[in-house]
Amino acid sequence: MLLTFKLSFLTTFILLPLGIALATLLDSMRSKFGILLEALIWIPLILPPSVLGFYLLVAFNKQNFLGKFLLEHFSFQLTFSFEGLVLASVIFSLPFMVNPIKNALSALPSSIKEASYTLGKSKIYTLFFVLLPNIKSALLLGCVTSFAHTIGEFGVVMMIGGSRAGETKVASIAIYEQVETLNYNLAHQYALTLFIISFLSLCVIFYITRKYFDNSLKVI
Repeated sequence: MLLTFKLSFLTTFILLPLGIALATLLDSMRSKFGILLEALIWIPLILPPSVLGFYLLVAFNKQNFLGKFLLEHFSFQLTFSFEGLVLASVIFSLPFMVNPIKNALSALPSSIKEASYTLGKSKIYTLFFVLLPNIKSALLLGCVTSFAHTIGEFGVVMMIGGSRAGETKVASIAIYEQVETLNYNLAHQYALTLFIISFLSLCVIFYITRKYFDNSLKVI
């Protein structure tokens, strides 16, 4: 369970700045490349997790070029390691962070951005001090859904991480193994804990999102 929460927190921490950068890029792009980039970000939502996990396993296997290069030059191995779980989780949960932020940025009136530029503010200043403060609920939604989604991962982490106790065995894998050995009591403890955390996380985000939404309506 501790490994699961560590993975979820670290994945969310990495995804937040990455999601903001990609969402901002997508919001400003109107070319065909933007469509391709957005399709790549959405792919983890469409593909079975085992497919993504399989290709990550193949790509970073120490017998292949990339995995061999990382191992020989940096003594770094991504397959069957916690670092590999982090990489897989970031890729798999990426759309849960990018999509809410991108949609919220697109929904903002263009006059907000234009007013900032008129006052001589840079794009970076406008993003961090004008645009992002106006989409706090979307940022929170991205963080909570990414965190909750990472907690429930199975196929991707199983493929690239396996089941190494203390290093890659997260709660979803532990539940599967306990069910296989007919240890339903322990499987129930793991499953119930994850269910409660996921349910409470969603309740919090829906409450805060509705609160922000109601406040914005009052302002309008």
